[in-house]
Amino acid sequence: MKITNEFEVKSPIDVVWDAFQDVPTVAECLPGASISEDKGGNVYAGAVEVKLGPMSSKFEGEAKISPDQPTRSGHIEGKGVDRSGGSRGQVDVDYRLADAGGSTRVFVDADIKLTGAIAQFGRTGLVEEISKRLIDEFVYCLHAKLAAETPQEAAEIKAGEVKGFSLFLAGLTSWIGKFFKRLFKRGGE
Repeated sequence: MKITNEFEVKSPIDVVWDAFQDVPTVAECLPGASISEDKGGNVYAGAVEVKLGPMSSKFEGEAKISPDQPTRSGHIEGKGVDRSGGSRGQVDVDYRLADAGGSTRVFVDADIKLTGAIAQFGRTGLVEEISKRLIDEFVYCLHAKLAAETPQEAAEIKAGEVKGFSLFLAGLTSWIGKFFKRLFKRGGE
């Protein structure tokens, strides 16, 4: 499943680029993500915990980050296994930063592959809706970290807890709304 998103960070491109290179700090802004080990060579071990309604999965695995400083872009390859539920996940992410006159525009293209029980949610479009909400939380956290007045203050800022059921319901509500909008649009043709 392909997910494309873009957002604006109200900080200059050099500041945002430097923040993106601090992978443990970026992980603190991703709801449900944690880094357990820096394996060197831009490879990190960690976990991503996902709660979708009654289903909870904790994907443990690795991510390899390949930044390209001259183009202010990068590539991330991640893979993980949920040992309790038997699901597997793989993600390939390309990101690019662009100067937006004192702010930074961030463009993200992700390809997510899910297998196992969690894959049923990928087919409904809910994962796309939920990913948009998680990106909103990431941007809010990143803004707060970059605006912090001291390194100690920034270190205390982390992504909010992911409320699985409310996130699931919000995603489901949004998806249903889009479904009926398309349905009524077709009916009026």
